[in-house]
Amino acid sequence: MAVCDELEITVRPLATIERRSWKDLLRRVTGLIESYEAKGLVLGLPSRLDGTEGAAAKEVRSIAEKFQRSLDVPVYLQNESLTTFAAESHLKSAGTSKGELDRQVDSEAAAIILRDFINQQQP
Repeated sequence: MAVCDELEITVRPLATIERRSWKDLLRRVTGLIESYEAKGLVLGLPSRLDGTEGAAAKEVRSIAEKFQRSLDVPVYLQNESLTTFAAESHLKSAGTSKGELDRQVDSEAAAIILRDFINQQQP
Protein backbone atom coordinates (compact mmCIF):
# COMPACT_ATOMS: atom_id res chain seq x y z
CA MET A 1 0.00 0.00 0.00
CA ALA A 2 1.04 3.57 -0.66
CA VAL A 3 -0.56 7.01 -0.45
CA CYS A 4 0.12 10.42 -1.91
CA ASP A 5 -0.60 13.90 -0.67
CA GLU A 6 -3.57 15.88 -2.00
CA LEU A 7 -1.39 17.72 -4.54
CA GLU A 8 0.11 14.42 -5.73
CA ILE A 9 3.63 15.65 -5.06
CA THR A 10 4.84 13.11 -2.51
CA VAL A 11 4.17 9.39 -2.36
CA ARG A 12 4.92 7.27 0.66
CA PRO A 13 4.69 3.55 1.25
CA LEU A 14 2.41 2.15 3.95
CA ALA A 15 2.52 -1.21 5.69
CA THR A 16 1.69 -4.23 3.57
CA ILE A 17 -1.76 -5.74 4.00
CA GLU A 18 -1.70 -9.52 4.17
CA ARG A 19 -4.68 -10.87 2.27
CA ARG A 20 -6.60 -13.31 4.46
CA SER A 21 -10.06 -13.14 2.93
CA TRP A 22 -11.97 -10.85 0.61
CA LYS A 23 -14.07 -9.52 3.48
CA ASP A 24 -11.00 -8.69 5.58
CA LEU A 25 -9.20 -7.10 2.62
CA LEU A 26 -12.22 -4.96 1.76
CA ARG A 27 -12.61 -3.85 5.38
CA ARG A 28 -8.96 -2.87 5.71
CA VAL A 29 -8.76 -1.09 2.34
CA THR A 30 -12.02 0.75 3.05
CA GLY A 31 -10.60 1.86 6.40
CA LEU A 32 -7.46 3.21 4.73
CA ILE A 33 -9.47 5.01 2.04
CA GLU A 34 -11.57 6.67 4.73
CA SER A 35 -8.68 7.57 7.02
CA TYR A 36 -6.61 9.10 4.20
CA GLU A 37 -9.66 10.55 2.42
CA ALA A 38 -8.42 8.88 -0.76
CA LYS A 39 -10.00 9.88 -4.05
CA GLY A 40 -9.25 6.58 -5.78
CA LEU A 41 -7.63 3.16 -5.54
CA VAL A 42 -4.80 2.13 -7.84
CA LEU A 43 -4.02 -1.56 -8.23
CA GLY A 44 -0.86 -2.90 -9.82
CA LEU A 45 -1.59 -4.95 -12.92
CA PRO A 46 1.06 -7.60 -13.53
CA SER A 47 2.02 -8.27 -17.11
CA ARG A 48 4.74 -10.28 -18.75
CA LEU A 49 7.76 -8.53 -20.22
CA ASP A 50 6.24 -9.01 -23.69
CA GLY A 51 3.15 -7.07 -22.53
CA THR A 52 0.75 -10.01 -22.42
CA GLU A 53 -1.34 -10.82 -19.37
CA GLY A 54 -1.45 -14.10 -17.53
CA ALA A 55 -3.41 -15.63 -14.67
CA ALA A 56 -2.16 -13.06 -12.13
CA ALA A 57 -3.47 -10.18 -14.25
CA LYS A 58 -6.83 -11.94 -14.60
CA GLU A 59 -7.02 -12.22 -10.81
CA VAL A 60 -6.17 -8.53 -10.33
CA ARG A 61 -8.84 -7.53 -12.86
CA SER A 62 -11.37 -9.63 -10.94
CA ILE A 63 -10.35 -8.01 -7.63
CA ALA A 64 -10.57 -4.57 -9.25
CA GLU A 65 -14.15 -5.30 -10.35
CA LYS A 66 -15.07 -6.38 -6.80
CA PHE A 67 -13.52 -3.22 -5.35
CA GLN A 68 -15.35 -1.07 -7.92
CA ARG A 69 -18.68 -2.60 -6.87
CA SER A 70 -17.89 -2.18 -3.16
CA LEU A 71 -16.16 1.21 -2.88
CA ASP A 72 -17.30 4.79 -3.36
CA VAL A 73 -14.08 5.76 -5.18
CA PRO A 74 -12.90 4.87 -8.68
CA VAL A 75 -10.55 1.93 -9.11
CA TYR A 76 -7.66 2.16 -11.56
CA LEU A 77 -5.20 -0.39 -12.91
CA GLN A 78 -1.53 0.49 -13.42
CA ASN A 79 1.10 -1.66 -15.10
CA GLU A 80 3.44 -2.92 -12.40
CA SER A 81 6.14 -4.41 -14.63
CA LEU A 82 9.56 -4.42 -12.96
CA THR A 83 8.37 -2.44 -9.92
CA THR A 84 9.53 -5.12 -7.47
CA PHE A 85 12.96 -5.10 -9.12
CA ALA A 86 13.07 -1.28 -8.94
CA ALA A 87 11.94 -1.35 -5.30
CA GLU A 88 14.62 -3.89 -4.36
CA SER A 89 17.29 -1.82 -6.13
CA HIS A 90 16.19 1.36 -4.36
CA LEU A 91 16.13 -0.29 -0.94
CA LYS A 92 19.52 -1.97 -1.48
CA SER A 93 21.11 1.32 -2.58
CA ALA A 94 19.72 2.91 0.59
CA GLY A 95 21.58 0.29 2.65
CA THR A 96 18.48 -1.59 3.76
CA SER A 97 19.25 -4.88 5.49
CA LYS A 98 18.02 -8.16 3.97
CA GLY A 99 15.35 -8.60 6.64
CA GLU A 100 14.08 -5.05 6.24
CA LEU A 101 14.19 -5.35 2.46
CA ASP A 102 11.94 -8.41 2.60
CA ARG A 103 9.47 -6.52 4.83
CA GLN A 104 9.49 -3.29 2.82
CA VAL A 105 9.77 -4.35 -0.84
CA ASP A 106 6.02 -4.71 -1.50
CA SER A 107 5.23 -1.34 0.06
CA GLU A 108 8.06 0.31 -1.87
CA ALA A 109 6.79 -1.30 -5.08
CA ALA A 110 3.30 0.05 -4.30
CA ALA A 111 4.79 3.54 -4.00
CA ILE A 112 6.45 3.14 -7.41
CA ILE A 113 3.18 1.96 -8.95
CA LEU A 114 1.37 4.99 -7.50
CA ARG A 115 4.10 7.39 -8.73
CA ASP A 116 3.88 5.87 -12.20
CA PHE A 117 0.09 6.25 -12.18
CA ILE A 118 0.30 9.91 -11.11
CA ASN A 119 2.96 10.64 -13.72
CA GLN A 120 0.79 9.14 -16.47
CA GLN A 121 -2.17 11.31 -15.43
CA GLN A 122 -0.23 14.56 -15.75
CA PRO A 123 -0.16 16.24 -19.19
